Amino acid sequence: MEIRNIAIIAHVDHGKTTLTDALLRQSGATAEGVSMDSNDLERERGITIYAKNAAVIYKGTKINIVDTPGHADFGSEVERVLRSIDSVLLIVDAQEGPMPQTRFVLKKSLELGFKPIVVINKIDKPAAQPAVCEEAVLGLFLELGASDEQSNFPVVYTIARQGIAKKKLDENSSDLTPLLDTILQYVPPAFKGNEGDSFLAQPFNLGYDNFLGRLALVRVYQGSSTPGTPVFIKKPTGETRTGKILKLFTFAGLSRVETNTVEAGDIALIAGLPDIFIGETITDAENAPLLPAIAIDEPTITLNFLVNNSPFAGREGKFVTSRQIRERLERELEINVGLKIDFEDDIFQVSGRGELHIAVLLENMRREGYELQVSQPHVIMHKENDILSEPFEEIIIDIPSIYQGAVIERLGARKCVLSSVNVHHESARLAFTGPTRGLLGYRSQFMLDTKGEGIFSSRFLAFKPYAGEIIKRATGSMVSMVAGKVLGYALWNLQDRGVLYIGPGSEVYEGMVIGNTAKGEEMSVNPTKGKQLTNMRASGSDESIMLTPPYEITIERGLEIMGEDEYLEVTPLSTRLRKQYLSDLDRIRVRRSTNR
Repeated sequence: MEIRNIAIIAHVDHGKTTLTDALLRQSGATAEGVSMDSNDLERERGITIYAKNAAVIYKGTKINIVDTPGHADFGSEVERVLRSIDSVLLIVDAQEGPMPQTRFVLKKSLELGFKPIVVINKIDKPAAQPAVCEEAVLGLFLELGASDEQSNFPVVYTIARQGIAKKKLDENSSDLTPLLDTILQYVPPAFKGNEGDSFLAQPFNLGYDNFLGRLALVRVYQGSSTPGTPVFIKKPTGETRTGKILKLFTFAGLSRVETNTVEAGDIALIAGLPDIFIGETITDAENAPLLPAIAIDEPTITLNFLVNNSPFAGREGKFVTSRQIRERLERELEINVGLKIDFEDDIFQVSGRGELHIAVLLENMRREGYELQVSQPHVIMHKENDILSEPFEEIIIDIPSIYQGAVIERLGARKCVLSSVNVHHESARLAFTGPTRGLLGYRSQFMLDTKGEGIFSSRFLAFKPYAGEIIKRATGSMVSMVAGKVLGYALWNLQDRGVLYIGPGSEVYEGMVIGNTAKGEEMSVNPTKGKQLTNMRASGSDESIMLTPPYEITIERGLEIMGEDEYLEVTPLSTRLRKQYLSDLDRIRVRRSTNR
């Protein structure tokens, strides 16, 4: 059977997973309602976090499909996937056009010599402009140095949620057959090699099974293999060790299916190699050549994970000890290759690709019953030849034109440089480049400045020289000076001082951050203070209390707004901000000692 290997790539929310689900459903590989985004967190957020594999059979050809993440924090997964396939479907929203991650994934695809199939999706949107979008995509191809052959790309128009594809906008279609035919026409068959070739495969992703341990997701480049086969595993440096393949799996629909043999051109899962890593070469011949190494992106931010020691510690979590947190993080390293962790002390230094990358890990841990606290994220700096460098990002912002001034001013103060402005009717697209450090904590401010109407996208560019000091925090913390139950009357008196994070009836402890102060100064308050009762009545003394809804702390919001001297407390049911030193007296002592 012929094999075609494709990856579906796009900017976040341009329709990758919806299209893949429709392909699987129409080919009979999955039932109605089954989705590639099977993880609870993915379904809730509406984004793909983990790359997924699937396969469909169409006209006697097996099409292996890899659905990739669209968010920049998971870009390293996309790069690895591209090394294992033979072509890509580049999906672009007909209204939004090419976005930062579109540029990133397309650039990588062109560098690897692929001739992408461009899929212009969501052509049914009221503001969709398929022709303008296609022109913009061609401009992006040329800008990225595409060859003449690559620039002459096939185009398919789709409405993924209805499962419809067209080769021309004015033709009638009721399914995705035009897209599947385009894949068979333009994606080259996987190279099978010659009969008798030695087995040669390379892992491009990792999995984990409670019974089988670490699993290697590999592309088989030549030869074939069966369970029980002894193999040589070669590092990119040339060091060789031995192992044995215990089980082999391929894909049918969304399911992994155990098989007795895997052959050249296929994508498979290998069990039995507990220390396998991405980019290594698996072969049954000791003198086989090394496959080209696969680079893994370096982390850009770092923060500390530590045991929760707040007054509310242990109330909700099942796993609260340092040993339990360590074991969970060690398991995470089995599959999350974009993560780096220093386990030297009881405080674990965790480094990742961005705030979302870390937030997803914390969210998964809390759902599993873990309880911990984390420090403020910091950008990782590099120093070479006495030159300090830091990660920079490209930022694309789509907003109503009336908010341009506020956004440009905010980002300018954060050392971001405006590179282009494109105004269309009453909306504007702004492009900036700036340090990742300047973007930490900005997204929530962006939502306020644009009244929730803006779209903010960014992607990692490179490490560039240090941009200088950035003063970001215009607000201070409102800190509870007592423990107890919060009263509405107290909050009514406090809400004029800033934004509150809690509502009436919440429990607080001394040192817990319950809100921010508009004037930028730390303020100790008593949110449990009730109204003083007297037997005197006076006009206006019994007016009704009107409370503004609290700005609830989520993991991502907490990572954005927390201060240098604060922790984010994460438990299965709650997320709280707190001071590292809970009492006023301790905080004063620490400030005095550091100012000496």
